[in-house]
Amino acid sequence: MSNPSVSTHIYPEGMLRTLSRNEAERLQQASKGELAVLLRRCALAVLNSGNQGDDVNALMERYQDFSINVQQVNRGLRLEINHAPATAFVDGKIIAGISDLLSAVIRDLVYFDIEIKRSGHNNLTESEGITNAVFEILRNADVLKPQIDPDLIVCWGGHSISLQEYDYTKECGYQLGLRRLNICTGCGNGAMKGPMKGATIAHAKQRIAPGRYIGISEPGIIAAEPPNPIVNQLVIMPDIEKRLEAFVRLGHGIIVFPGGVGTVEEILYLLGILLKPENKEIPFPLVFTGPAGSADYFWQIDAFLRLMLGKQACERYQIVIDDPAKVAQIMATGVQQVRAYREETKDAFYFNWQIHIDESFQTPFVPTHENMLNLRLYRDMAPHDLAANMRKAFSGIVAGNVKPAGLEAVKKHGHYEIRGEQALMESLDVILHSFVSQHRMKIPGGHKYEPCYKIVNK
Repeated sequence: MSNPSVSTHIYPEGMLRTLSRNEAERLQQASKGELAVLLRRCALAVLNSGNQGDDVNALMERYQDFSINVQQVNRGLRLEINHAPATAFVDGKIIAGISDLLSAVIRDLVYFDIEIKRSGHNNLTESEGITNAVFEILRNADVLKPQIDPDLIVCWGGHSISLQEYDYTKECGYQLGLRRLNICTGCGNGAMKGPMKGATIAHAKQRIAPGRYIGISEPGIIAAEPPNPIVNQLVIMPDIEKRLEAFVRLGHGIIVFPGGVGTVEEILYLLGILLKPENKEIPFPLVFTGPAGSADYFWQIDAFLRLMLGKQACERYQIVIDDPAKVAQIMATGVQQVRAYREETKDAFYFNWQIHIDESFQTPFVPTHENMLNLRLYRDMAPHDLAANMRKAFSGIVAGNVKPAGLEAVKKHGHYEIRGEQALMESLDVILHSFVSQHRMKIPGGHKYEPCYKIVNK
C-alpha cells in the first residue's frame, strides 16, 4: 500500500518565530547529531496526528524516507520536511494545528538539550534540580498561567478503550467544561482525546475561547500515542518521570478513566507521592471513573491497591461509576479546596511547589532486564517506597509494549522477569491477565498480544 507524502518547508510557530541569529544558530546546531534521531521520530509522530495506529515500528517503516532538517535562515529557522504524511497537509499547506505541534517538538527537545542538560545550572541528580527543570520546560512552553484561578483537570486513561468508555470520557469532559474547567491529558487518543472533545462543546456553550487542551508526552511514547487533533498546547518532557511530575505539579485534580499498564503506572506514581507523610494535608482531588460496564475494572484495581498499599492509599481517591456530573462536581469542589489551600500557604496557583516528590519518583528508571529483576516488591517496605518500585515495574512493561528501546530489548533478551512477595505477584499476575483479556494491552498490528514480562513468585 502506498503512503502519499509531501515534501516542503515551513517556518516554525510561536516563540520560534522571533529568534536572534545566535539563538537560531544554537538551535540549528543542537538539532543535529544524537538529537536528530529523536527529533525525526517525534516530528513524524505529530505529523501523523489524528491517524489511527499505535505501532511505532510500523509507522517508521511506512515513512522510512521521512526526514526533517532545521535550517538557519535570515528569518530565524526553517524546517525542511521530506516525505511527510500527506494527511498533515491540505492542498499542499500544513494544517495549522499540526504546524503548532511540530514547532512544539523543536522547542521542547532542543530547549532541554541546550538550556537544561548542557547548561548544568540544574542538578538533574537531585530532587530540587529536577523539579526546577520541569518548571522551566513548562514555562518555556507557555503553559504556566500565573493570573488564572486553578482550573486544570488532568485526565489519565488508555488510548485503546471501548466505544462505550470513550463516549463516557467525552461526557465527563463536557461536564467539566460546563463548570469552566480545562483539560490536560497524555495527548493521545481514547481516554486522552475524549475529555478534550467533550470540553470543546461545553466551552463553546459557556463562550470560553480558547479552551486549554494541554497534552504532555515524552519521546519514548509519542510515536505510539501521537497527539490528538484537539491538543492546542503540546509539551514534550524528556522522560516519563518528568512527564508524570509535570502532570502532578501542573494539575489541580486528576481523573482516571479505564486504561492499561500505563494508567496503573500513573496511579501508583500519584498514590506513592500522596502517601508521603509530608503530603498528608495537601488537598488533591482524585477520582477513578468509568461507565457501568467498567465497574469491575476499577474494583479490581482497588483490590490490588488495598492489598499492596493498605487502606490509607484508598482514602486518597473516590470511585464513581456511570455518573459524569458527579465526577465534575467532585472536581469543581476539590479545585476550590486546592485554591483555598494555596492561598493559605502562599503557594502558586499555576505550579504545585509544595508537594514533596522523592528522588525515587524523579530519577529516570531504565527498564533493563537486570533492573526489572532487581526491583524489590514486598509489603515490609514503606507504602510510598513499594508504590515507587511497583510503578517502575509497570513502567518497564509499558516500555516492553510500546517504546522502541523496550521493544528491542525484549526482542533481543526475552521476557522481563518481575519477582517479589508471592501474594503481590499473584495479584499482579491476575490484573495483567485481565488487561490482556479486556484488550487493554498494546497489540501491534492487531495481532495477538505477546507478553513482554514473566511473573516470578518468590
